[in-house]
Amino acid sequence: MEDIKANLAEIRKTLRDGVLLVAVTKTRSPQEINTAIEEGVTDIGENKVQEILDKFDQVKPVKWHMIGHLQTNKVKYIIDKVTMIHSVDSVKLAQEIDKRAAQKGINMDILIQVNAAGEESKFGIEPQKTGDVIKEILGTCPNIRIRGLMCIAPFAEDTNEIRKYFAEVKEQYDRYGRIEHERLNFRYLSMGMSHDYITAMEEGSNLVRVGSAIFGERSYN
Repeated sequence: MEDIKANLAEIRKTLRDGVLLVAVTKTRSPQEINTAIEEGVTDIGENKVQEILDKFDQVKPVKWHMIGHLQTNKVKYIIDKVTMIHSVDSVKLAQEIDKRAAQKGINMDILIQVNAAGEESKFGIEPQKTGDVIKEILGTCPNIRIRGLMCIAPFAEDTNEIRKYFAEVKEQYDRYGRIEHERLNFRYLSMGMSHDYITAMEEGSNLVRVGSAIFGERSYN
């Protein structure tokens, strides 16, 4: 657990002012997560619904973010547990989130996931469709607030090779963030993970999702 403390201290030295650190806790134990929270982590991100459900009651008070692909039939399980859903990649998913939020009497903050590189292996909407998706969600989902954009860049040893994808999503963030609507309030540009978050910050990210750099490499055994 001492490694978690030391790693967090080093990461914080690299964070730019105003950047929110979301600790990614995929496969991590409640004990590891609680250590990070004790060291000042306020927000954690999970990739899978089941992991949120398994850990929720064992983890100290913290803001939960759903950052992985979310199936419509799983929304009901986490709608009252997470602070924000980063991975909204279709109007259909947004409408299910809206429906479940209405049932709970809440408003849900979401980010639109943009597949900037057009990778078939990744979820997210095509960049040229971002504006249309935002418009349709605003028109059909009264229980949703759109708080910004999210992207996952391709992996590259040289992160300068993916800088263009971060820059493209930042340009969209600036463009669509100017839309005036009571349920559109851009605050978060969620870009960058353990291996590329510094490059993402240089291109305008103000929310980074960092897992292995905090907790060490994952073991899936």
